[in-house]
Amino acid sequence: MFCLISGKVSIRKEDLCKFSGKEHWFCLQPVDPNSEVQGKVHLEMRLNELITENGSVCQQLLVRIIECQGLPLISGQNCDPYATVSLVGPARSDQRKTKVKKKTSDPQFDETFFFEVSVFASGMSEEEESEERRPGRRLQQALVFWVFFPGGHRYLLQPKGNGNKSKTDDLGSLRLNVTYTEDNVLPSACYTPLRTLLLQSPDAKPVSASAAHILGDVCRERYEAVLPVVRLLLHHNRLVPFVSAIAALELDHTQEANTIFRGNSLATRCIDDMMKIVGRSYLTVTLKPVLDEICESNKTCEIDPIKLREGDNVEVNKENLQGYVQKVFSSITQSSSSCPPLMCDMFRSLRQMASKRFPADPHVQYSAVSSFVFLRFFAVAVLSPHTFQLRPHHPDLEVSRTLTLISKTIQTLGSWGSLSKNKLVCKTVSQPVNMPIHQCVNLLSNLCLLNLIDCKRIHYKSCICCRREVQKRAQGRKRIGKKNFKKRWLRVTNRELSYHKHKGDTHSICIIPVKNIRAVEKVDESAFNRKNMFQVLHGEKPLYVQAGNCVEASEWIEVLSQVSRCNPGRLGTFHPSAYATGVWLCCRSPNDSQPGCKPCTPTMLANLQLDIDCDRETERIFSLLTSNYSKLQKMEDACASIAVYQGPLREQEDYSLFTIQDPKETFHTVQQIKHILENLQRDAYTRAHTQMHAYIHKNSVSSLFI
Repeated sequence: MFCLISGKVSIRKEDLCKFSGKEHWFCLQPVDPNSEVQGKVHLEMRLNELITENGSVCQQLLVRIIECQGLPLISGQNCDPYATVSLVGPARSDQRKTKVKKKTSDPQFDETFFFEVSVFASGMSEEEESEERRPGRRLQQALVFWVFFPGGHRYLLQPKGNGNKSKTDDLGSLRLNVTYTEDNVLPSACYTPLRTLLLQSPDAKPVSASAAHILGDVCRERYEAVLPVVRLLLHHNRLVPFVSAIAALELDHTQEANTIFRGNSLATRCIDDMMKIVGRSYLTVTLKPVLDEICESNKTCEIDPIKLREGDNVEVNKENLQGYVQKVFSSITQSSSSCPPLMCDMFRSLRQMASKRFPADPHVQYSAVSSFVFLRFFAVAVLSPHTFQLRPHHPDLEVSRTLTLISKTIQTLGSWGSLSKNKLVCKTVSQPVNMPIHQCVNLLSNLCLLNLIDCKRIHYKSCICCRREVQKRAQGRKRIGKKNFKKRWLRVTNRELSYHKHKGDTHSICIIPVKNIRAVEKVDESAFNRKNMFQVLHGEKPLYVQAGNCVEASEWIEVLSQVSRCNPGRLGTFHPSAYATGVWLCCRSPNDSQPGCKPCTPTMLANLQLDIDCDRETERIFSLLTSNYSKLQKMEDACASIAVYQGPLREQEDYSLFTIQDPKETFHTVQQIKHILENLQRDAYTRAHTQMHAYIHKNSVSSLFI
């Protein structure tokens, strides 16, 4: 494949806001090696006056090249950079060069060069300049245009002027639609009320009265409005309960099982964004090897007689396409172990809710998940691999056609519908279609059952001291001692935590269902005078466990927290110590049923590392709500009208765009949002006003030295 570069479009950063949101024609500019420059250089320049041997005064320019940063890569590798310093005068010039630095894009030079400026300013020799230096002459005026920064400053590298500029009119124009976003983020404390209100969304009853759902309602036409909410909830481990709640709301209004999660609703948009954020590494592991093979092999897979080129063999093309489809599908169906746990949690929740909503349909538990796994995740990635960083560039037309055929096949196989919807593709891949149906079932089942725990690794752990309070002790009558602890073997699976008298013993002394675990936390050493203690909170009384060492204790806490992270009714607080002598030793409360005195540790996904700026995401949400303030007001009016007239209003068509289950709760949340927006706008104005005064004061002080 050959690529001809005809020109480029350059837009100054300060001009981006002028073109944002509209289409414009931009003139193409010539592309040459000297114009494609990037990086920074750190320089220090200083002008010194020196007295020569004959007593005359000369001026010397000191140029110190300290370092460069962000130099471009050459063919994907670091170059061998060096720097040249040229001082150009009317009659002569001088040039100096630094040492070459090997294989780096951030070279450290720290070299200093000296130039006699007066010689270059006049263009004369030293003798001629001495002759001309007499009263009335003011050669120093030639230096008026020099700017010196003794402290050193960083400069963006600019293209080298070579005087060979082409006419931009000859290259044509390019029509672009530019979108520019600028976030002015306030201090974190300013966003606390809005962030807190948004994080309470999963617990709102009903969920349609939550701040996150209201944002989705008032910004229904703006698809990008969902992303900052998803990122914020994802960072605080609140996304799965929120999406589960809004998915349940959507299922309540779904009448037929074959239309489940097919629309562009708030729930499907949240799941789409979540999969794009969390599932990128999953796509890389699963699809990148086979997509690289498809894009680099250049095998023709066209099967449409109308699109066949002269000399193409349709039978050979069918075999090529069938082979690619089989490879892609095998990679997908064998990838359950690589799926991020967060996606598994979400799929498990969808499967359970769908089965509960349509109990008579045995296939709905699979179609609820396949609509996301195949149609919205893998098929989209196969169709546009460059948008998921699976390929560096957009594929050419022939490869793009092959990927389109494969993507349609993946959609067909994953939709659980009639294979006659796409006759062209299904006729071609009729043989592989009959084979992988059971593989689809296995994949979807594994994705819904998968957990972080590896039962082979943690099947039986080393000998551990356990203590379980089965009966309620009389306050202050029994002291906790060494006899309360017994050496036992702990075993954990996806379904239960149990402990046994001997390793490998099939008889369990005690079984705790994983679904009943409400928290797993450390225990203070002072509680039992024992190190490496942790507690499993379930039911009324906890299970206290002492591990063999601190590493083993942390591993148990992590594993048990992961397998129980999606349990309903998880605790928000716990007691870090024990209840003894009639009081909790940590907070001295005499009530043994007193809620915990310390917040529980948030359960973070072990293999999920995201770089999310919560303040910036909250600022974007603030901007979205502010720009849709009129819709917030309409929703508030709709809630008031419904509450007064005890029924839905049919006169205002705008009200039908809102989901209002409980007008009183929704009205209260909207008022909270409006109040928070007013305070944030006041903070933003105050901060901007303060910065403006500081800027004016700084410029006024600087003007005294001009």
